[in-house]
Amino acid sequence: MHITQLRTPCVLIDRGRVERNLDRMQSAAASHGLRLRPHAKTHKSVEFARRQIAGGAAGICCAKLGEAKVFAEAGIEDIRLPYPLHPANAERVVDLLDRTRLSFIVDHEQVARGWSDAMTSAGRQVDVLVKVDVGFHRCGIDPARRDAAELVARIAALPGLRFRGLLSHAGHGYGAESEEALRRVAESEARILLDLADRVRAAGLEVDEISVGATPTARFSIGQPGLTEVRPGNFIYFDRTQVGLGAAGWDDCALTVLARVVAKPAADRIILDSGSKTLTNDLARGFSAAPGYGTVLQSINGEQRPDPLLVVERLSEEHANVRVTGGAHALEPGDLVRIVPNHSCVVSNLVDTAWLVEGSTVAERLEVSARGCIT
Repeated sequence: MHITQLRTPCVLIDRGRVERNLDRMQSAAASHGLRLRPHAKTHKSVEFARRQIAGGAAGICCAKLGEAKVFAEAGIEDIRLPYPLHPANAERVVDLLDRTRLSFIVDHEQVARGWSDAMTSAGRQVDVLVKVDVGFHRCGIDPARRDAAELVARIAALPGLRFRGLLSHAGHGYGAESEEALRRVAESEARILLDLADRVRAAGLEVDEISVGATPTARFSIGQPGLTEVRPGNFIYFDRTQVGLGAAGWDDCALTVLARVVAKPAADRIILDSGSKTLTNDLARGFSAAPGYGTVLQSINGEQRPDPLLVVERLSEEHANVRVTGGAHALEPGDLVRIVPNHSCVVSNLVDTAWLVEGSTVAERLEVSARGCIT
């Protein structure tokens, strides 16, 4: 089947690019002796999770317990949630411990004690890592506090919890203004973690794992000595933001939205059938300004390249309002375009299925297995 036979809007996944992206990241991590634990929230696909494990990944990350359940039931044997969980979820965690090796993060002593009580009551143990705030200021303990190492030691001593190490997410790398700034974020992240690990070890504890995760910083984190694990997720698909941050080129972007021109009310305006329910309202980030809600591609000698005349200026729920700059455009109602979204992870969660393609040929249907698992 040709992509022109698909109903629009829909999500296309370029199989060749996915394979190349997966192999490149796995090879980079392995060459530095690091475990790769991809974040599955980007693809939410059992098929791709299995492909990542078969390719050498140590396990996967999930965003929520609902996601983890989908992958555990599909046979994924090692799942990490790099997010704080409240002990109110103890019953769900115990259930998952019967299906997979589960680990998650803690960053609050009272919450850790709650988990200790829940696990000892259930007669179980669960692996935990202490989340460290390395500059993003979302979750994690403050590594600068005087008793940071003692706090980690107190958490590690709690019954029912098996302390594995330290974990961070340099999410502030998404706000970097240059390649060098991104490098500094990765170097600072590693330095903060290793310094705290030394203090924890001085307190008499083993720190087996030092885990970092973010696609923009991954290319710099992989070369940092002392780390044990990297957890990028977006690298399987990439998107407009990753291109803007230098993590990918347009030829690496595996996920696009196929949309149809449904109206052309003026020479400088084109309307597509892909609104916020397909493209998301997330803005793009990068080293330079990236206005709009995705990049419309044009075909040049058989290759897809950004169309410099088109800006996805506004989204409603069902429509994209595209501004034409610099003169008239040849697109007319009925024509198809492919769009690289600003944020591919969100797009995955907006559709039940995607289509694996090889060029313009539809190869097979891809189920977004964990779509909508937000709890």
